[in-house]
Amino acid sequence: MGLFSFGKKDKKPVCACQSNCSMTETKKIENLANSNCVIKVLGTGCQSCHTLLENTKTAVSNMNISADVEYIQDMAQIAGYGVMSVPALVINEKPVVMGKVLKVSEVEDLLKKAGF
Repeated sequence: MGLFSFGKKDKKPVCACQSNCSMTETKKIENLANSNCVIKVLGTGCQSCHTLLENTKTAVSNMNISADVEYIQDMAQIAGYGVMSVPALVINEKPVVMGKVLKVSEVEDLLKKAGF
């Protein structure tokens, strides 16, 4: 199965994170594993942001990925990524999920689809 799957009903492409991101956003995930892995969770300090941070750390640990997971709370930095809703997940400086708390398994699936 490739990076994209198609829904039965409307035949529209579905993104790797399964949250109906646009194809433009989804293509940013491709080939992220070709360099040193930098994973960031962007958030404001709320419970949802902390949950995504912990789930991301657990996924990285489960997959034995050699990467640090950073937590960015500075709104200027968050805006610099073009992120309009938090929490957000950034892999190698590219936002891949915005406004959604992913489960550990969803983060793992996303990292696998990114080539890790």
